[in-house]
Amino acid sequence: MRFVEDISRFYGTGERNKAGQTLEEYLDGYDPRQFDLPSNTTDIIVVRCEEELKSWEQQMEVLLIKRGNHPGIGFWATPGGFVEMRENMDEGAARELEEETGIQGLPLVQMATWGDYDRDPRWRVITTSYLALVEGELAVQAGDDAADALWFKVSLKQESNDTENRMEVWNLSLVNEERKIQVGAKVELIHSGHKLLDKKQYRIVENNCLAADHGCLITQALLYLKEKLERQ
Repeated sequence: MRFVEDISRFYGTGERNKAGQTLEEYLDGYDPRQFDLPSNTTDIIVVRCEEELKSWEQQMEVLLIKRGNHPGIGFWATPGGFVEMRENMDEGAARELEEETGIQGLPLVQMATWGDYDRDPRWRVITTSYLALVEGELAVQAGDDAADALWFKVSLKQESNDTENRMEVWNLSLVNEERKIQVGAKVELIHSGHKLLDKKQYRIVENNCLAADHGCLITQALLYLKEKLERQ
């Protein structure tokens, strides 16, 4: 099968493979079903500040949607969803953000890929997280399979920092004062590998009404912002 019509850029040197096949012959006999195929999703962390964001000390908010379906029904999550087969990741993220919250046109920056095999009970679901920043007011409207969409005030505080074992624990609290809703998570951050190539692993230690591993996604994005702001 040929997933892409124009295959001219995939010829390489134009030689045949070990089976004596040309690229056309190889593709005509290729069956992607020989491997289990994971699903790809996107999740978008939208951070809002009333004024221009210049300091980590400013009050920030994060946009969450309430899940209207399984898994995690009734829990709060970052907007997102499945990427279509002929859709780039960035396009899928923008589309899902619009469908679930009504937000259009925000620049989205790719943060990380989250691929633990047991992060979703439906199937092997790999998500790519994105970060967006809003300065000023922005109305949101829940849509698609989101039962609600609200802004939550953010508090992210470090509980411990074990420098010897290169491990930190962060407490994430998200509060919507108008609805009196509080959700959050305690997240463990483990550093490993060479310090120039710092491998960061996030793990949920405690969870309060956040879907799946979204406490990790939000914490990672906020710490990215914190580092950027403190370097200014």
